[in-house]
Amino acid sequence: MKLRFDQERVLAVVAHPDDAELLCAGTLARARADGAAVGVCVLCRGDKGQPGRPVPNLAAVRRREAQAAARLLGAELMFGGFSDGELADGRGQRRRLVELFRRFRPTLVLAHSASDYHADHRAASALADAASWSCASNGYKTRSPALPQAPALWWMDTVSMHQFDPGFFVEISEYTDLKERMLACHRSQLARSQDRDFSPLLDLMRLQYRARGAQASVPAAEAFCVHAAFKRAGAW
Repeated sequence: MKLRFDQERVLAVVAHPDDAELLCAGTLARARADGAAVGVCVLCRGDKGQPGRPVPNLAAVRRREAQAAARLLGAELMFGGFSDGELADGRGQRRRLVELFRRFRPTLVLAHSASDYHADHRAASALADAASWSCASNGYKTRSPALPQAPALWWMDTVSMHQFDPGFFVEISEYTDLKERMLACHRSQLARSQDRDFSPLLDLMRLQYRARGAQASVPAAEAFCVHAAFKRAGAW
């Protein structure tokens, strides 16, 4: 079976500026090559992930890093503007994300698994679930009009593959170089590779896309699950 993304609008909703690179950049690149419009919505500012030698104005630095990566991909980039470690599934956060969905108008949303390790990732998962439904509700008012229907929602793999049972794999063998070049834009986070509470990101990412590829009998893959709730799965 081969999946094509032409005529789709694919939006990744992630907690932090480097999360899309780690978990779904290959799929976004494949969608872009098929002719889809692709976007990345980063909910948190990345203001708390300081390396051992602190970076002044870290949130601004990480914003520029995310912009550089998005340019490589050819993706529209949006920001939620919330502080690291404080993301929650609240009314204001939902309203902000609903409006961003209505601006981009996705047909498919890629979002964090509710089982991922970081509290911001789990909050982003809940927000994406709620907002991707509410964005199609005429009774839920924001500045932009409601979408004609709720986008399909796929849960992304977890960081380091913990507590995630893949429903399917997207082959990204042609796009690993781009995925790695995008990650290289995030210099402030790569500088944390020796921190006790962190991991060497490039090594972690390569291990993951190769392991998922091996499971799918291809050189490299990213893993997802369909959100199979009523009216949420879509048909492909």
